[in-house]
Amino acid sequence: MMKNCLLSAVFLLLLGVACTSDPNPPDLLPVPTKSEGPYLKVLGIAQDGGYPHAACEKDCCVPAWGEPSRRKMVSCIAVIDPASGRNWMLDATPDFKDQQHLLKAETGQDLSGIFLTHAHIGHYTGLMQLGREVIGTDQVPVYAMPRMLDYLQTNGPWSQLVSLNNIALQPLHADSSVQLTPEIRVTPFRVPHRDEYSETVGYRIDGPDRSAIFIPDIDKWEKWDRSIDSLIGTVDHAFLDGTFFQNGEIVGRDMSEIPHPFIRESMGRFQSAGIDPERVVFIHFNHTNPVMQANSPERQEVRKAGFSVAEEGEVWPL
Repeated sequence: MMKNCLLSAVFLLLLGVACTSDPNPPDLLPVPTKSEGPYLKVLGIAQDGGYPHAACEKDCCVPAWGEPSRRKMVSCIAVIDPASGRNWMLDATPDFKDQQHLLKAETGQDLSGIFLTHAHIGHYTGLMQLGREVIGTDQVPVYAMPRMLDYLQTNGPWSQLVSLNNIALQPLHADSSVQLTPEIRVTPFRVPHRDEYSETVGYRIDGPDRSAIFIPDIDKWEKWDRSIDSLIGTVDHAFLDGTFFQNGEIVGRDMSEIPHPFIRESMGRFQSAGIDPERVVFIHFNHTNPVMQANSPERQEVRKAGFSVAEEGEVWPL
């Protein structure tokens, strides 16, 4: 009996299917981790609170409390140029120290700069790690829009980062590009979202061979004065807000108060518009989002439709 079980296990492994008691094993497809030219690297995929989520003792989070390997960092991508070793983060998350460590280990160089999308806690509070209490950096470039810059300059503790020259604020203007290297260009564009303290932007990143957009937070696509369908058609990779899979995901709360486009809505829209699903990569998942679980029916639905679910560590060439 034991011999037969071992033979069966070997057979499954030869087929690339691991026999495991884990109800949510990782996806079987390999995660690319290197590129010879400039590339984007996914450093985090979760919504602002990370995964597991603070105070969450529900079924969605319980496995991650018990098994650290299941935990996911807050949504962040890096732009990396292997030729120069230079690297930039898009957003400074609460998981900044771990993400910065991974980036330094990969490139061998200190951070070249940070591009902020907006002033919600998952997207800028990692800046505190740059202060005198921790790294004590020297004029790390922080790129941000006008309201975001004003917020950092006039509110502590962020203003101390400015006064002590831990960061060097770099003004951005909507639809105006920043040339990072001769081959890499980053362009911010405004998107509708809850703008209590700052405006909200997405980014377009152009490399020598490919391009991408990064929109981790946005209200419903219909609220935007631009066509997301047309924009996706101009890039190779579109990292898009996948906070929630569908309506009703947060029990007991009116989800119209948090009007992110649901993944199921986005897929239906893009399919109707004839968009190539291979261009779309969903990111920024709330802890309640079932696509966070590798074998969930919802995750399989996304993949069967040809769309991608962002994974930490994967690489997308530019």
